[in-house]
This record gives sequence, C-alpha cells and structure tokens, in this order.
Amino acid sequence: MTDGSPRCCAQRQAGEPAATAGSAVALTPSPTPIARRWSRSIGGSFSMGSDDKRFPDDGEGPVRKVSVAAFAIACYAVSNLQFAEFVRATGYTTDAERCGWSFVFEGLLSEEAKRTSTNRAAEMPWWVAVPHAYWAQPEGPHSTILERPDHPVVHISWNDAKAYCQWSRTRLPTEAEWEMAARGGLEHAAYPWGDELTPAGEHRCNVWQGQFPNLNTAEDGYLGTAPVHAFEANGYGLFNVAGNVWEWCEDSFSPLYHQVTATENPFHSAPASSRSLRGGSFLCHESYCNRYRVAARSSNIPDSSASNIGFRVARCGLS
Repeated sequence: MTDGSPRCCAQRQAGEPAATAGSAVALTPSPTPIARRWSRSIGGSFSMGSDDKRFPDDGEGPVRKVSVAAFAIACYAVSNLQFAEFVRATGYTTDAERCGWSFVFEGLLSEEAKRTSTNRAAEMPWWVAVPHAYWAQPEGPHSTILERPDHPVVHISWNDAKAYCQWSRTRLPTEAEWEMAARGGLEHAAYPWGDELTPAGEHRCNVWQGQFPNLNTAEDGYLGTAPVHAFEANGYGLFNVAGNVWEWCEDSFSPLYHQVTATENPFHSAPASSRSLRGGSFLCHESYCNRYRVAARSSNIPDSSASNIGFRVARCGLS
C-alpha cells in the first residue's frame, strides 16, 4: 500500500533483490493431497465488507450482498510442520532465503540481534531487516521452530504460498471466500465470534495488548505467534482468522474491490503491484491497526515476507 495508512506488515522496496513466481523451482505435486482438517462445505450468499471509515483507502466497503460457490477451507493456517514437509519433499527455497533477509518485529529479537541488525523499514522502525531470517529460523540465526511445530509458518511470500498450493493440490482462498469463512455464519459482526473483542473479558484471538509498539502485556498468553489451534473456533470450525498471522489471498489488491468486482464469486484479477492479505496479526492493536476485523483488508507485494505473514489453503467444494 502507498496511501500512508498505518500498516502492521512491512514490505520490500522497489529495486531490492527479489525472486519472482517464475524463478521458483519446478514443483512436483504431492502424490496425495496433504492431510489436514477442512471446514464443511461453505457457500451461498452473505453480506461482505463493512462501512468502517477508519482506513478509507483499504476499500472495506460498501457492505453488499455477494454469493460464493461451494468451497472448503482449512480450519488452521499452514503450520511449520506442514511447510517443513513441503520443503523436504521439493527442496523449495523461499523468497526470504533467496533475498538473504526478512523483516522481523523488533520486540521478538535478542539484544544482540537488535545491535547487529540496523537496517529498518522506513517510517516503521520496529520492523528490522534481519539477515538470514526465514521460515525455519523466524528471528534469524540462533532461532528455531523446533519447539513451535504447531505454530503458523511465517516469512512466507505470496509466491511461496502459491508454490505450496501447487504441490499440495490446494489453492489460496479468494477474498470473498476468506471473509465468508471467517465470519462463521454471522452477518455484519466485527469479529468471527461477534462484536466485542473480549466478551466477558475473555481473549478470543492473539493481538497486541498494551501500548504499541513498546509494551505488549501479552494478556492473551502470547508475545509472538500462537499455535494454529489456539482459542476457540468460529461457527465454521476455523481457528485464528482474527490476529495471529496475516493470510494471503488469491486476489490482486485494489481499494476499489467492492466497486469493481462482481456480486457472484467476487474476484479481483486485474494487474496490480500487490496481493491481498486478510485477518490481521499478533501485532495489531486498536490504537494503530485494528485490521483483525473480518472485513478488514491489507496488502503487500508478492515477494515480501515478515514474521507475521503466513497463509491457509482452500479447495473447491468437497472434492
């Protein structure tokens, strides 16, 4: 995005070393679809979008009735364990690895890493470009996912997510599919469970508590990512569609999405520099970026990666 709106995820700048979808290694589809927990078949009509005016350039509205053909979506974001299986089977190298660095939130870094990694994102100094940070060492060298197999994989670009889908015989959800599934059958609700962020004081998602970006009280139990099965599922059985990690969608991003896409199976395919992201992350906070609402939208360029970007997969119908 270039509109100046507050953002929770950093992006690479034009001209920086970057891989493209065409440079990815040739992948062989998995012999059988990857075993995972799927939602029931979802489809039909729902009210998409919101009339929230906080981020007008995000294009959250106007609210409109749309219809979506039957599809199924993974109940969980793709985990470290699942992505490791993909890498072992294919030898795939992610964009973060090819570029040699990725963005890591400063609050997750050791003091030594903060001292040695001085390159920071413009206007968002809490994002540090850490050499050799990628999915298997999320905070850079000397960090590991060995104790986080059930956490969502991060430092994943849109290109990486598409490569995983090709191999696993799945696909990324469209924005309309993602939002319909995230709503869990609730019409017009702000969150997957209703309109209150913490009903009766109960934390229902992994977002920032305290004062962003300096103090996270971690009242929800997590400073960084939470396991993909943390908290309660929504009405369609989906976990963590609010907070935790941003999730890539298939659509190219446009702030005019609700004005230019069809009401039947909405999909934005027009050429654009960025791809859509949904769901917010563990860094979202009401004071800065409350995009953990189900209608909220964001975007990033296809080769960008960061410590709060992952994905979940979908498939058509029940096949």
